[in-house]
Amino acid sequence: MSVEQTSMNQLITDNIDIWTSTVKAKSSSGRGSSKKRELYGVKKLRELILELAVRGKLVPQDPNDEPASGLLLESLEEKEALLKQGLIKKSRSKKTIKEEHFYDYPASWGVSRLEDLIHVINGRAYKKTEMLSEGTPILRVGNLFTSNDWYYSDLQLEADKYIDNGDLIYAWSASFGPFIWDGGKVIYHYHIWKMDIFRETSLDKEFSKLFLQAISERIKASGNGIAMIHMTKERMEKVMHPLPPINEQHRIVAKVDELMTLCDQLEQQTEASIEAHQVLVITLLDTLTNSANADELMQNWARISEHFDTLFTTEASIDQLKQTILQLAVMGKLVPQDPNDEPAAKLLERIAEEKVQLIKDKKIKKQKALPPIADDKSLGLPSGWCSMKIDHMLDGTRNGMITGPFGSALKKSEHQECGFPVWGIESIKSGKFTHRNKIFVSDEKSKELESFSAVAGDIIISRSGTIDEVGVIPVGVVDGLISTNLIRVSLLDKLVEPEYFCFLFKGSLQVLDKIKEMCAGTTRLFLNQKILKALDFPIPPLQEQRRIILAVEQLFDICELLKKRLNASQQVQIKLTDAIVEQVI
Repeated sequence: MSVEQTSMNQLITDNIDIWTSTVKAKSSSGRGSSKKRELYGVKKLRELILELAVRGKLVPQDPNDEPASGLLLESLEEKEALLKQGLIKKSRSKKTIKEEHFYDYPASWGVSRLEDLIHVINGRAYKKTEMLSEGTPILRVGNLFTSNDWYYSDLQLEADKYIDNGDLIYAWSASFGPFIWDGGKVIYHYHIWKMDIFRETSLDKEFSKLFLQAISERIKASGNGIAMIHMTKERMEKVMHPLPPINEQHRIVAKVDELMTLCDQLEQQTEASIEAHQVLVITLLDTLTNSANADELMQNWARISEHFDTLFTTEASIDQLKQTILQLAVMGKLVPQDPNDEPAAKLLERIAEEKVQLIKDKKIKKQKALPPIADDKSLGLPSGWCSMKIDHMLDGTRNGMITGPFGSALKKSEHQECGFPVWGIESIKSGKFTHRNKIFVSDEKSKELESFSAVAGDIIISRSGTIDEVGVIPVGVVDGLISTNLIRVSLLDKLVEPEYFCFLFKGSLQVLDKIKEMCAGTTRLFLNQKILKALDFPIPPLQEQRRIILAVEQLFDICELLKKRLNASQQVQIKLTDAIVEQVI
């Protein structure tokens, strides 16, 4: 396929499924858009349009156009006139800088060093004392990309230190690229160049912007974008700039505008389709959690399973499926109840009797009177379930729940690069223990803070920010301490499985909504022992907990397999998209 054989519009329409369906997950560490996906197909289409535009392959050449050779002569004459008038200065650089060629161009095009077409003017650096809260706005690179924070100046500067609507500028620091400014009269900062075209009847400002944008994208794509920090004015001036006939420049700009508008429409339609798909998935999955009985649940699941292949086609939809699995698990709808299981309330009574004997034997301390439990009938819980406070579940042989030591107990000066691990928020993610920690302490310090220990089977819970981050320390992990950002919970293993307790934090709306309610009015969710003690936890019989854990693990394994297949399919689509672009270019 080539652009000579196929119009750009046809290239778009013939491959519409590729452009709209090729989606790539974004890095979570990036700043900017909050969306977790990138419409990779549309992005590559935009890059393709730009590349073809500045290489003379987007619109046909017209032999009736005025030759480009005369345009360069006009630009050089204008430059010479400005030099004679002293309005611009001749470059004093004694360095020999190699001309930079980015593309090959049609025979009818001219090409020239950028400095013969454009006067590149440096911005001005400002002292802190010159940056005020009012006056003329100072445009910095951040204002072009992400920041809406402005400084101002009352300085009276030369005319070329200002830009106004319609001026072509170029940001040349770590974030870089060309812009046509439309924000009114401002002063521009040192990391921005004003690109003053000598004669706009020879070089269309919008065409020059397209070229500068194309070479910027090339540098970014090469992986050497950081090198632009060192892009000097002298080096930019030696870039070889294309100069098509002026009428062709206008046609190129118009065609790019037309095609970019089409890309905007594709992007909007794709986003709308993805969002509508996600709403459909959530709505259908909600029918499962809202099912009144087992028969209705099976009917709703049958409706979903008929369309499984079309519903669960994105990472977001699979994540939503996992969330629904957890919700069903802690509602007693994932596995059937077994009438032979010992009810949780009876098990708790038996454990209470054992505690009385342990207290008599002085093996554990006498505890405060615990609040009464609510059985399954009074709360509409599944048969054999009951609602418990966390105090019912805590291990009485040690401090069952403790908050990590505050700063005075564990100072920064006591941190080490190795030694006894201190688990932190980074040690739990997505309901799992990550085996990661940032802090170590000496063995001596660990003995001093022994009451803050966390061992295999213990649950650690994040106290701030993402309060539903929780995980069980698995068997085989060395003993550690908890940091001030965590709460450690040790449960009676005869009553509650730690993994099931974690499911409550990830899937129980009853638990999560109560936490949010008790944190209402605070700027940041912050969990503490008082809140945990106020919560009601729906607890099934111990044997049912184990069946729930097994079912969740098996279903989650299937979900992860779906994700792997989805990622493999997306990689194929990305390669196919790249292949189409490379073939055309």
